[in-house]
Amino acid sequence: MKILIADDELFSRNVVKKVLTAWEHEVIEASDGKEAWEILSSDDGPRLALLDWIMPHISGIDLVRKVRESLSGRSHYIYIILLTQKGSKEEIVSGLDAGADDYMVKPFDHNELRVRIQSGIRVVELEVELIAANRRLREALAQVKTLSGLLPICASCKKIRDDEGYWRNIEEYVRDHSEADFSHGICPQCAQKLYPEFYRDK
Repeated sequence: MKILIADDELFSRNVVKKVLTAWEHEVIEASDGKEAWEILSSDDGPRLALLDWIMPHISGIDLVRKVRESLSGRSHYIYIILLTQKGSKEEIVSGLDAGADDYMVKPFDHNELRVRIQSGIRVVELEVELIAANRRLREALAQVKTLSGLLPICASCKKIRDDEGYWRNIEEYVRDHSEADFSHGICPQCAQKLYPEFYRDK
């Protein structure tokens, strides 16, 4: 997982980076809030971020608000963990209320950070699956829509005129515009007309 570490303290960044790298995550670093914002707002930005509260230019909590307000229309969600020395109950509430998904106080426990990151990864992966399912649904609806509306059909031979003006067998048209398949049989009316000898004594 690609993860952003945003912290103006080099030592703190290196500690977190070493831990995340050991867990085989791809780490991107930012030394202030402005740099972090540029990374998060890029098209290929990380889906998970660890933000310090106190940073130059844009504070961590303001960055959280900025991400939630400005990236709400994007196709992917960014999971944010505030990792900071601010640990009062009021500060934790403020951080979560601003839009952070999780909150950890420095110095942090490595195992606790690991499980919290795993929770974030599960959320991101679930969103990826949901986006894929929605895309498949839209594609299915698009196929259904191709068979809606007014279809020109011959009153005699029952062929359908396609978008290019050609008259096609209704079976071919439906097969090409949907996922439907056909099994063939003969209805009772046609069977009686085609094979009257089987119905004379009935």
